[in-house]
Amino acid sequence: MLELAIVTLASLLAGFVDAIVGGGGLILAPALFGTFPAAAPATLFGTNKGAAVWGTAWASAQYARRVSISWHALLPAAAAALAGSFAGAWAVTLVPADQLRRALPLVLIALLAYTLARKDLGRSHAPRFAGRHEALVASAVGGVIGLYDGFFGPGTGSFFVFLFVRLLGYDFLHASASAKLLNTATNIAALALFTAKGHVWWHLAVPMAVANVMGSLLGTRLALRHGAGFVRGMFIAVVSALILKTGWDALRLP
Repeated sequence: MLELAIVTLASLLAGFVDAIVGGGGLILAPALFGTFPAAAPATLFGTNKGAAVWGTAWASAQYARRVSISWHALLPAAAAALAGSFAGAWAVTLVPADQLRRALPLVLIALLAYTLARKDLGRSHAPRFAGRHEALVASAVGGVIGLYDGFFGPGTGSFFVFLFVRLLGYDFLHASASAKLLNTATNIAALALFTAKGHVWWHLAVPMAVANVMGSLLGTRLALRHGAGFVRGMFIAVVSALILKTGWDALRLP
């Protein structure tokens, strides 16, 4: 019972953070691994996805009601993210991810430094592309980050947000709303694979999913109420935490 309470509370907090700017896995995955240290990693990752996908989907639906979404660009991008996630999950069975784990903190530091240096980055919504060009750029982002999510995963939501801001000219609020749609697609792909292999503890995933949706509801409301500046601040906080977590993980590699 205590274990269920711990991971459900972690899922609530993860849903809150993830709805604003991504990075919920930074909270929920360590909570699962710390609570069930003897469990198979694949089962814990699958249970994580079984809970998180519902909060991400809920946030995506809520943003879509309040923020203008470029559906013509993001629907093909979501399809590309779905395909990329499947390809990444397949690739991880063939290629070790250790070099990526070592490089990730440096990539995140560069991303954070760029965001801090560009004070105006993501504060105004001024899309750079339209029509087919926007769809192509968005699909490229979806495919590449979807591949990364399936292969490795940490920081997927933050990478989506940053690239939508930097490449497509979205503000942080529109970028976060768009990222939720693509992140939902990658989560569905991963969950399908984990479910097919029996790596989801549904007795935990169901109550965790309810908590995740509740956290997502609160996070989405705060983001919509306070706008792009608030989301930018949360983005900086989450990326900073990711740098510490991934840096520590990289130092522990043999």
